[in-house]
Amino acid sequence: MIFPVSRCALRCLHRPGGRTFPTSAMEVAFRGVRKVLCVAEKNDAAKGIADLLSKGRMRRREGLSKFNKIYEFDYHLCGQNVTMIMTSVSGHLLAHDFQMQFRKWQSCNPLVLFEAEIEKYCPENFVDIKKTLERETRLCQALVIWTDCDREGENIGFEIIHVCKAVKPSLQVWRARFSEITPRAVTMACENLTQPDQRVSDAVDVRQELDLRIGAAFTRFQTLRLQKIFPQVLAEQLISYGSCQFPTLGFVVERFKAIQAFVPEIFHRIKVTHDHRDGVVEFSWKRHRLFNHTACLVLYQLCMEDPRATVVEVSSKAKSKWRPQALDTVELEKLASRKLRISAKETMRIAEKLYTQGYISYPRTETNIFPRDLNLTALVEQQTPEEAIYPAVPAPVRKCPQCNKDMVLKTKKSGGFYLSCTGFPECRSVMWLPDFVLEACRDESVCPVCQPHPVHRLKLKCKRGSLPPTMPLEFIGCIGGCDETLREILNLRFSQGPPRACPPASQPPGYLQAGQSLNRMDSSQHSHPLPPDTRQPRPLKALARNLPPATAAGENDSVVCNCGQEAVLLTVRKEGPNQGRQFYKCPAGSCSFFLWASGSCPDPPSSAPRPPGGSLGRPPGSGNRPGGAGGPGDDSGGGTSCLCSQAAVTRTVQKDGPNKGRQFHTCAKPRAQQCGFFQWVDENVAPGASGAVPWPGGGGNTRGPQSTSKRARASSSDPGSTAKKPRKCSLCHQPGHTRPFCPQGRGG
Repeated sequence: MIFPVSRCALRCLHRPGGRTFPTSAMEVAFRGVRKVLCVAEKNDAAKGIADLLSKGRMRRREGLSKFNKIYEFDYHLCGQNVTMIMTSVSGHLLAHDFQMQFRKWQSCNPLVLFEAEIEKYCPENFVDIKKTLERETRLCQALVIWTDCDREGENIGFEIIHVCKAVKPSLQVWRARFSEITPRAVTMACENLTQPDQRVSDAVDVRQELDLRIGAAFTRFQTLRLQKIFPQVLAEQLISYGSCQFPTLGFVVERFKAIQAFVPEIFHRIKVTHDHRDGVVEFSWKRHRLFNHTACLVLYQLCMEDPRATVVEVSSKAKSKWRPQALDTVELEKLASRKLRISAKETMRIAEKLYTQGYISYPRTETNIFPRDLNLTALVEQQTPEEAIYPAVPAPVRKCPQCNKDMVLKTKKSGGFYLSCTGFPECRSVMWLPDFVLEACRDESVCPVCQPHPVHRLKLKCKRGSLPPTMPLEFIGCIGGCDETLREILNLRFSQGPPRACPPASQPPGYLQAGQSLNRMDSSQHSHPLPPDTRQPRPLKALARNLPPATAAGENDSVVCNCGQEAVLLTVRKEGPNQGRQFYKCPAGSCSFFLWASGSCPDPPSSAPRPPGGSLGRPPGSGNRPGGAGGPGDDSGGGTSCLCSQAAVTRTVQKDGPNKGRQFHTCAKPRAQQCGFFQWVDENVAPGASGAVPWPGGGGNTRGPQSTSKRARASSSDPGSTAKKPRKCSLCHQPGHTRPFCPQGRGG
């Protein structure tokens, strides 16, 4: 397993047979030891270990090999003050070969090589390293092996022991076990010295001997044999054989032949999709495909005769995104080749360099399990000063209207763009940009009017022909809701997975009402458009600014817009989750005032019984009750009832935020079957109290003439405003089109 090293995490790799000793036994063993020879696998590792143990106070001198230096420093080891002499080898110090009488190709039959005697020898280019070890061993009383903690490293360690013990048989031998070159790792390795594992080294010797015998025998056999058969072509060719490479080549050739012999066949399948507000759903066919076109066509025509499908079963399962798995050597090479286009050899060279510099653990490993004491949090915190990481982290564009977390710009698999909440999967709020948006990125400029701050603008590049002629294809715009033209062209809206209950009265409309679908609403009334020179795109204001001022006793409790005029009460007519819901807006359209009627929710499903009397959420018999409130917050009639004409339940807000700990009434049914009723408990005041918010559409006699004032404003007080008028262009004031598609705008 390969993982970044931590300054506070280490796992000592204890091999079977590598016995550890108590501190008292170590102190006894090191009595009389004045100099300790330490040998690492490479010069970089020796230099790094010596620098960490000496804390930068080591002394360097030359050895007989110019590539392998010697580092000296004083150290307190096992209760003794000793002089540490750190040097290194360059991989394997010894090699295997046949005895002299079997080395010539014509000296024996290739079959004899499977039983011929094999000896170990030191290659000529490593003789200087061997002489350095022999010279330093004569001056030391103990030897500590600091080679890598894998099989090859253990075998290299025994090669060093073999050379040193040949000079000084009484030499004490110890093994330092570590997984990374860090101060904590090397210090703990010194404090927990073990014995080398002979069994691991013997396993490597067996593997090397098999490679030599199999490779030499088969290479001699097939080369001599094929040279006799094809003397003109292979007279001077060497046809080698490797015990690992040759079988692998056979797998590659076999797969190549299978691909070449493949005969393609045309098949047909039926594709069924469903367009949903959360995206396009594609259904899978149980038969997958048919190779008979006629049979597939018959099934297709049967489906088209009755195109309405019935969902008979819905099954869902949670999908978890697990943390990345640790890399072993093979996975590291595969990932580097696929993602970084780096060869396996270059990958391991870079990994070895990172290991010797203390950045990662030992790269040659077959495990993919993190050690128990590995502190991943500390590893991540070490990367925070790295500036190269930040461009890979998407910058937030705005706050999520549901959970108030950051929303970032992401790319779909198909190439489109969308805004996604960082709280996914708990929060599924998302805003999809249309497919004609070719490029999108966050601009550093912030919209000064959209709430909540900051709302960054986006740099957009659209497809030619997708925008009105007056608009450029590349522009910077705000998607926070202030630019009505851009919002209409891009059809900006939030969508979510499961529907939520009606938002509380304290939710600001500047959030674009992400809890429900943001389809544009066709109301029962239409306001007059403004002249072109005065109409400006305005953001939706926070609800705190939209709330009417408190009225004195005796005055009517009407809703006033930002212009100071009495707001009109409209009803959503367009099909969608908000159909039937009432809201207030400016009668003249001169301000961007918008307010859902308090407690107003969409009509419950047809299967749910509606309360008698026709009033929204009114318990039975409460419409004309003398002295009654007639609203869902009335507790005088045996508790609050929801839109299903059932007793509502009281719950408490648990999520962190301004409303945490606040109680509210909601429907008692399961979440998927709720009618959408919602009301704060602290707003459930007695009828007739000063400042109480009336229930929209309520009746009864408790308010006298004022009980129907809002409905009267929406239906009979202004005949001119209640008449159904066709939509007109705000530029030329002619019906039939809107401003972005106005002929006068194109002509200008």
